[in-house]
Amino acid sequence: MALASKYDPSSVEGKWYQYWLDNGFFRSLPDEREPYTVVIPPPNVTGVLHMGHMLNNTIQDILVRRARMTGHNACWVPGTDHASIATEAKVVARLAERGIRKSDLTREEFLRHAWEWKEEHGGIILKQLRRLGASCDWDRTAFTMDDIRSRSVLRVFCDLYRKGLIYRGVRMVNWDPAALTALSDEEVIYKEQQGKLYYLRYRIVGEDGYAIVATTRPETIMGDTAMCINPNDPKNQHLRGRRVIVPLVGREIPVIEDDYVDIEFGTGCLKVTPAHDVNDYMLGEKYNLPSIDIFNDNGTIAPAGELYVGMDRFAVREQIVRDLESAGLLEKTEDYTNKVGFSERTNVPIEPKLSMQWFLKMEGLAKPALDAVMDDEIRFYPPKFKNTYRHWMENIKDWCISRQLWWGHRIPAYYLPDGSFVVAASDEEALRLAREKNADLTAADLRRESDCLDTWFSSWLWPITVFAPALSKGNKELEYYYPTSDLVTGPDILFFWVARMIFMALEFEDEIPFKHVFIHGLVRD
Repeated sequence: MALASKYDPSSVEGKWYQYWLDNGFFRSLPDEREPYTVVIPPPNVTGVLHMGHMLNNTIQDILVRRARMTGHNACWVPGTDHASIATEAKVVARLAERGIRKSDLTREEFLRHAWEWKEEHGGIILKQLRRLGASCDWDRTAFTMDDIRSRSVLRVFCDLYRKGLIYRGVRMVNWDPAALTALSDEEVIYKEQQGKLYYLRYRIVGEDGYAIVATTRPETIMGDTAMCINPNDPKNQHLRGRRVIVPLVGREIPVIEDDYVDIEFGTGCLKVTPAHDVNDYMLGEKYNLPSIDIFNDNGTIAPAGELYVGMDRFAVREQIVRDLESAGLLEKTEDYTNKVGFSERTNVPIEPKLSMQWFLKMEGLAKPALDAVMDDEIRFYPPKFKNTYRHWMENIKDWCISRQLWWGHRIPAYYLPDGSFVVAASDEEALRLAREKNADLTAADLRRESDCLDTWFSSWLWPITVFAPALSKGNKELEYYYPTSDLVTGPDILFFWVARMIFMALEFEDEIPFKHVFIHGLVRD
């Protein structure tokens, strides 16, 4: 028979891949051989695989197949991630195409649509991995929101809360006006933007003169509650102890002094809007300034702003500049390049916002995780990423773990009628804990927290929970396969995922989650 002039994959790959599956060549069970374990970075169930997944999984497949050839018991665990923000956005968009708004549905009704999406798209991803020829142990396929993984997430949350590492409070967070949820610092991507610097005139009370403030965000003046100068700034000494009037708003605010202010930026005068800037919030806390939240969750002006109520924040910027100019309160404008934070998922500019959220204390978790990498207990390839990792770990902030979403792991907190709460892994345990506070309470008196956990709060458990149901100690498979051998990933999730897996493994298993991290390039085009 003559050989074909061109290779036809359809006549070869499907047949042989099925033969491999039928003969169980990819299955792995603990035995006397040395294990070689890899867990797949679980792709999001929002759609289909892209070229980056192809690159990532091909490298893993090479490592796993080589391990089999050298006599190791190779186990490559596949799975998918529920991807809270991205999946909810996709489901909301599909519902909108059908004329259905999320607000018209109950939580349970919405979740039925979300699970339909997951079953539809998660299946596509797993089929595509097979088409790539990935030699995964498909019997071990996991999903970050399946029963085993979900029980583990609840247990970990309750454990960390009881250790005093999880707390709830009003803090300045990154707010996504499109997804309508808080984000962690790692979910904010900073991009250089060509914008304007606006010089605004604040009339000095009791004088004819003005104090001039340079700002990139004139639309936030409705939230100004102070002006700040540097006490060492010679050009603004005349403002010490004075009061000024917020342009257009007409509100008198004090001039405060703090060496935080950069004398060289603009005019050396800083407008202080505690509800809408992280640094302004710290000044507000320090000097006991009021906070005026002028934005609705969707980025429009709230009634507290008094002016431009209901208008979008960027439409207000255009309008307020025209109004300031008409009122003679705009000194000048200059072209200005600055870095603006964008939501990593929805690609809209984030808003700093005061919000009641759940947080995880990171400082105590960071030290052992930093040492594990700096001491080469975990090796990074290429090693230059050790410096990136160290910089982030040494400047780590508490992690905002709550998300105002319905798709995800619901936070296991239950509110009592008096406003207090208990944290429990089940409704029954919650009622028992609540009755320790008030013996007359019934299940109907408890209200479950509506927020979900950040997606990464489940995927940081991935190398453990794929082998250990509910993180059970003494688990035969966990003892054999864990810690895993190699992790293959891109640098974009070094903090989102890699660092957090190290935190959690050291906290709950007293052991590293993997020995080597291979960091490959990103497909940019």
